[in-house]
Amino acid sequence: MRPLLALAILALVAGCGRTRQEPTMDHPQHSPEALSLGRITPREPGIAFEVLSTAIETDGAIDLRHTAYGDNLSPPLHWTRVAGAGAYAIILEDPDAPMEKPFVHWLIWNIPGSLDALPEGVPTGEHPATPNGAIQGKNDDGSFGYYGPRPPAGTGVHHYHIQIFALDGPLTLKSDADIRALVDAMKGRVLAESELIGTYAASE
Repeated sequence: MRPLLALAILALVAGCGRTRQEPTMDHPQHSPEALSLGRITPREPGIAFEVLSTAIETDGAIDLRHTAYGDNLSPPLHWTRVAGAGAYAIILEDPDAPMEKPFVHWLIWNIPGSLDALPEGVPTGEHPATPNGAIQGKNDDGSFGYYGPRPPAGTGVHHYHIQIFALDGPLTLKSDADIRALVDAMKGRVLAESELIGTYAASE
């Protein structure tokens, strides 16, 4: 068998059984890095814990006013109160962003454990006036607090994961902590976790 023919056959055999799906308009290329929820194991798995928002339609679509194309207001959130929780933290990430890691849209922690909701439009800044005592980290747009969905046109439907963590108490992190520092600080401190996924696609 000629050497070139043998190499061609080997390449064909090696490729059998594997397909490579190209990114499409409706299915963006996902970041290879896991979302924060996948990097933390709660101390008490199985606790009923749900987060809801009136800003997300039944089909998952996020209202325009909560995107950076609209009013850029954080969505109202309501969650199941977890017994023993001393604080809550929320991370909002987009794994469909065309980058090596999910795009961070919101980091907020030390939400008082007595709360089970956040109103629409939590003020931006490191130390928002409400909820009292909460701290906000820097999003990937470079500002402190919430930065709404703003997927580039032509990149299809993006999925925005609102991940909430019930913690055994407040964290000692300062606002200059990045997402990795926040996730590391929460490890071993999470009683329960949940998420709500909203979607948004830019108009062409």
